[in-house]
Amino acid sequence: MQNNLEKKKRVTLTSKEVSELIAEGIVTIILLLLLNVAIMVLFTQMLNNSPDLTDAIYRSKDIFANNLGSDIFWSGRNFVIPFFIIIDVLIVFWRLIRRYRQMQLRHIINELHYIASGNYDYRIPFELRGDLSKVVDSINGLVDSTVAAIEDEREIEKSKDELITNVSHDIRTPLTSIIGYLGLIEDGQYQNADEILKYTSIAYKKAKQMKSLVEDLFEYSKVRQPSVPVNNVSFDMVQLLEQLAADFELEAKKKNIQIQVDTRESQLVMDGDTEKLVRVFNNLITNALKYGTEANKIVIEIEKAKNEAVVTVKNNGSPIPREALDQLFDRFYRVDGSRSQEISGTGLGLAIAQNIINLHGGYIYAQSNDDWTSFIIHLPLYKNQVKAFPDNH
Repeated sequence: MQNNLEKKKRVTLTSKEVSELIAEGIVTIILLLLLNVAIMVLFTQMLNNSPDLTDAIYRSKDIFANNLGSDIFWSGRNFVIPFFIIIDVLIVFWRLIRRYRQMQLRHIINELHYIASGNYDYRIPFELRGDLSKVVDSINGLVDSTVAAIEDEREIEKSKDELITNVSHDIRTPLTSIIGYLGLIEDGQYQNADEILKYTSIAYKKAKQMKSLVEDLFEYSKVRQPSVPVNNVSFDMVQLLEQLAADFELEAKKKNIQIQVDTRESQLVMDGDTEKLVRVFNNLITNALKYGTEANKIVIEIEKAKNEAVVTVKNNGSPIPREALDQLFDRFYRVDGSRSQEISGTGLGLAIAQNIINLHGGYIYAQSNDDWTSFIIHLPLYKNQVKAFPDNH
């Protein structure tokens, strides 16, 4: 913000406000003089009508005069004049300060109206003291948070628009194929039963892609909610991943890929929602099989580091470009930048995985070089354990 960089300044009063301040002082002095005279008259009447009170006051006056070593201010009945002067000065000072504060507050309100009219980059620049300084700081802080909320809202709206665009594209592509092939069958544009079977097979495949997209969208929207329940149970991470590797073994063999689990831990017992975590590792292994170009090995490494379980899913396929690593977990992002259906996928798998890991209080990131493309997950071993973020990755 430009104004945050500017030096703060004092509130400058207008000529009208200075006149008001002077008039306030003059009126206050006149009223105090009248009040002083009235008090003195009443005081004199009381002394004249009460000899005992007069004697007591004069005795007190003599004591004060002797202690102070001077009788200059204590002659006659005018010993109360210094007292009146001090009180009057304090009252005048208080009234002027009070009116000056009101004027400062008026300037603050004018500045606030200027900001409220749409100048959200502007900040109140006044250098003040006391409560007004706290008010100005609070207003500037509130404007900062409001601007941040507006920017977040814009990003959300932009994100929603992108979501609608991407979903529309990913649904329209297979839907167009389904309608097209079913239309051929409906119009009788086929030679024999084999062609019908071919058309229905393609339509079925495209329908499965649509179903996969809808399921991923549902899962993505569900795990993004901070209130989504995490059904923590105690389980063995080593056993879970060994079972998953076995489930993918047949599919990996079809692609001439070896899948293995590498760990020094005989078991690693921890808390977590196994159903959601299985979804994470399913996505990571599926991605490695689908997008690990020229890979012949997928390795799942498991280790225990302090109070964390660190799981790495890596493949030795073609590396991911460095500029793409930070965007891998964005929804619908694909490294090749294509939205074609040649390689089926919704582009939501890693976004879902990241959100599930966040729900467990952990974090996930990717690394890639000529040897390995790795997805590294850090998960706390126990429920309600404090999340630990990496210093650098």
